[in-house]
Amino acid sequence: MTLRPRLVAVLLVLATVAAVWAGTRFGPVPFSGAQFREILMGGGDPLDRYFVLELRLPRVFLGLLVGAGLALAGAVFQALLRNPLAEPYILGISGGAAAGAVIILALGLAGAASWYLPGAAFAGALVAITLVFGVAASADRRLDVRVLLLSGVVVGAFFAAVIALVLALSDAPTVRSAVMWMMGSLSGASWRTVGIVAAYTVPAGVFLLALARPLNLMSIGEETASYLGTNVEGTKRIAYGVASLIAAAGVAFVGVIGFVGLIIPHAVRLLVGPDHRVLLPLSALAGGVFLVLADLGARTAFAPTEIPIGVITAFVGVPFFLLLLRRSLRA
Repeated sequence: MTLRPRLVAVLLVLATVAAVWAGTRFGPVPFSGAQFREILMGGGDPLDRYFVLELRLPRVFLGLLVGAGLALAGAVFQALLRNPLAEPYILGISGGAAAGAVIILALGLAGAASWYLPGAAFAGALVAITLVFGVAASADRRLDVRVLLLSGVVVGAFFAAVIALVLALSDAPTVRSAVMWMMGSLSGASWRTVGIVAAYTVPAGVFLLALARPLNLMSIGEETASYLGTNVEGTKRIAYGVASLIAAAGVAFVGVIGFVGLIIPHAVRLLVGPDHRVLLPLSALAGGVFLVLADLGARTAFAPTEIPIGVITAFVGVPFFLLLLRRSLRA
């Protein structure tokens, strides 16, 4: 039995506000309630204001954007491929981004905090998207969903091999930097980073929300959707390309963060049902909340040491993935 979408939407909005508050206030450097209120009102110690307004707040907003983008992309991939296990991490996009970042680190062209690094990761993700499209189209011009999924898996395996080769030939500091980047982190967040990710994520997200009706029809079946006036092939190409772009933008700036695009759409689907007019926006909200809270856990669990955010999402996502796989096999 599903809950009313409006109730879930209200709860998620409240959860978003609470996540922003918690992610901004709490961390390795503690602030009392009075200190935090004073900072929000424009007062307080200048160093405290810097911590809150220039370090934590951009980090929280970046988490909201990337989490929303990954969850939205995952929901769209699952609808397009009609496969509950589809997500950017599995479809090769994250692997392409990781390969681009690892190569540029190994060549010594950028440090872990360099702006060249997200550029290389974004380029690698675009290469992965192009390869997946190319392999799928060469096998079947109609972009059969099974071929598209297999293409993503194959391309992801190829980039995993590239990463393994590069790391095997690299020195220890490069390997450490590459591994830490691939585990994901929001530590490099700044207002400039937030602006760049928002420039990709917000317009692309609005575009995907407009495709909710065609996705609903395609979930019934491609033939039925075609009879009802949906341009099935055009919708698949556009939705896959735009969703991939959102995922690539997020991964390029925060590293590879798996399972957000897998578990969040399923959790929301269990609450509100399969209607993409409701599922897509609520998945975006839930994904943002989840990633901000995961980042808060990564910062505070072993403070002052910060663990990679991908570790937190994997600890939550792997058991969910196994339960989902078991349920799919039974079905």
